[in-house]
Amino acid sequence: MSYDIIVVGSGPGGYVAAIRASQLGLKTAVVEKAELGGICLNWGCIPTKALLKSANVFEYIHHSEDYGITVKDAKADFTSIVKRSRGVADKMSGGVQFLMKKNKIDVINGFGKLKAGKKVEVTDDKGKATEYTASKGIIIATGARSRQLPNLPQDGKKIIGYREALVLPKLPKSMVIVGSGAIGVEFAYFYKTMGVEVTVVEFMPNIVPVEDEEVSKQLERSFKKQGMNIMTNSSVEKVDTSGSGCVVTVKTKKGEEKLNCDIVLSAVGIETNIQGIGLEDVGIATDKGKVLVNDFYQTNIPGYYAIGDITPGPALAHVASAEGIICVEKIAGMHVEALDYGNIPGCTYCSPEVASVGMTEKAAKDAGYEIKVGKFPFSASGKASAAGANDGFIKLIFDAKYGELLGGHMIGMNVTEMIAEIVAVRKLETTGHELIKTVHPHPTLSEAIMEAAAAAYDEVIHL
Repeated sequence: MSYDIIVVGSGPGGYVAAIRASQLGLKTAVVEKAELGGICLNWGCIPTKALLKSANVFEYIHHSEDYGITVKDAKADFTSIVKRSRGVADKMSGGVQFLMKKNKIDVINGFGKLKAGKKVEVTDDKGKATEYTASKGIIIATGARSRQLPNLPQDGKKIIGYREALVLPKLPKSMVIVGSGAIGVEFAYFYKTMGVEVTVVEFMPNIVPVEDEEVSKQLERSFKKQGMNIMTNSSVEKVDTSGSGCVVTVKTKKGEEKLNCDIVLSAVGIETNIQGIGLEDVGIATDKGKVLVNDFYQTNIPGYYAIGDITPGPALAHVASAEGIICVEKIAGMHVEALDYGNIPGCTYCSPEVASVGMTEKAAKDAGYEIKVGKFPFSASGKASAAGANDGFIKLIFDAKYGELLGGHMIGMNVTEMIAEIVAVRKLETTGHELIKTVHPHPTLSEAIMEAAAAAYDEVIHL
């Protein structure tokens, strides 16, 4: 039972690495203990976006009179919404199965444990263990799961993680969401749109704290306008689940507050799946729950590689995929460039959407740059006005000396589709003036990028 490459885990890092390996003529196998596609396709990125699309449609219907259309007695069938989401996830997982067959990749079902000598022992659901060997290398892509806090133990019913939030049996009346990263604010938007009373508790001064501060403030304003309760500089101390619901004790700057709700959603991040997979047996080095790797994902033990959420880079599906491709191409002997982690886009799919890449304004100043900042609001965009989506803006940060685009920050409708332009022009080292002179189609939301660049150089036309 020998292969060139064995990939442990079939998420966006693992299955992409396997396909690229097969394309390069390497005999490849994937070890997976659950569904193909990993958390992203089955319990993360994809089913969440299906729920959010249902929320978008429901929100449009609620505001249909703004567009001259009257809709009566529209109701959200929560069970059907969840069922659609699961159907989308199942279809995508089935698509990965097809890709495995198409690329002649063996799928080995079971729990994989690393062994010395580039071996993996796979134990199936009946307890049978089989050993497999990889002549060129083993790629560890076991991903991550919902992080559990000691004072917020998830019971799967009253205190839940993202997985349970995707498939609740019925719609709660009220929910407290702890953490306002991408997972927290996406579920906050979804459940609020479904009619749930939502409170978001964030330890940091701003929600979506990794984003530019102006973007964070705008999202908070938009969420409050939607009727959400936002508590920043606050922390959940404990949750009492002894009654019919939950009593949440929140520590704020003004003292403790008690919140009553049906369900608490813990969205405080993720923790890596590296326990019990044999890292210690092989001698693979880790630090703070992450596998240590070089620029091409080689661990300290030759023949063992690691990609995705278990490594120190950003825990994003598109990052894992890029890492998997680079890793395999390096193993195959190709000339490859290391991934530029300073040019990774981040997207949050609440409404309004949030997207960013590169430095925030604060980070650029802290790094010593003299900067030019251009900002263009969607309230000045004809396309945004026509669409009834004026919330948000485009913000671009340039190095004043050379015109380098240091960062792009967006909040508004469809900005997750627009951020790739900024990633591309940063990759190509495009200057601010070149971006201004790049003709953008009118009327579009994307022309706000050109206008924001022009605003940085006092050339903006429509503001």
